[in-house]
Amino acid sequence: MRVSAAPRSTLAAASSPSKPTLKLGASGPAVKTLQQALANAGFSPGAADGQFGPKTAAAVKAFQSAKGLVADGIVGPKTWAKLTAAPSGSGPTLKQGHSGAPVSALQNRLNQLGFNAGAADGQFGPKTTAAVKAFQSAKGLVADGVVGPKTWSKLGITVSGTPTTPPSTGGVRGNSALANNARSVALGMGGYSSQGRCATGVSRAIERTYGIKVWGDGNDIDNNLPRDKFKQVNLSLAEALKIPGLVLTWEKTSTRLGSIYGHTAITSGDGRSSYSDFVESNTLGAGGRSGFKVFMPI
Repeated sequence: MRVSAAPRSTLAAASSPSKPTLKLGASGPAVKTLQQALANAGFSPGAADGQFGPKTAAAVKAFQSAKGLVADGIVGPKTWAKLTAAPSGSGPTLKQGHSGAPVSALQNRLNQLGFNAGAADGQFGPKTTAAVKAFQSAKGLVADGVVGPKTWSKLGITVSGTPTTPPSTGGVRGNSALANNARSVALGMGGYSSQGRCATGVSRAIERTYGIKVWGDGNDIDNNLPRDKFKQVNLSLAEALKIPGLVLTWEKTSTRLGSIYGHTAITSGDGRSSYSDFVESNTLGAGGRSGFKVFMPI
């Protein structure tokens, strides 16, 4: 009995010389091409050494899962097609101050591609903005920190959902340079532990930014802020923490020294943390404080 050979077109569809079916244990130039394609797509297969080992298999499975394919770790025609397709993606317009699941997806993708967006916490703060700008610059886009259609396309993922829109702040603006200087001062003083010198930290940050010294304890530094540089604004703590470089003051806090000297800090803009003589990771959750005021750089 004679067995007929498979049609030539079927064989070509199943495999091609440059894109053969690959799996764990394979080696050679095609594996190296696969590894390079996975790396370009943001999935780490390890060194592009032409050896299909466990790390490459894990990257293949992660890629297949992300693209809606069967995550079997075997690189066949469908996986090759997805790997060699031009990257494309879409999602809602995102910018600093937004939050929610679309922001988490953005942060995960940026981190995957080697642009450090920090923890994928769903909060579009200064670190995520910096990562977006670095990515945009690397891809030849306008580095404005706003994730629109062109940026999503280069990111190569499609994200659904509506971000939480930052509340209206009535035109209040901050100062990123002041926030950055405040962070540097805080890390140089107490790091993440309070030293009881909040007013000193804030004063040093203001001096670095504006070249002026501001005296006073936490609860009276506001009286010494130069009114040609700062003005008081009416914002809640939650709203203020979304804007970098605002000066916060409290008349009293729950500690013994705080009940006498109060507290002051400068906002980071991430919606949670602030800087003084240390980095306070959860200013929004700090209790026992009263007499709150906010001052905006003019």
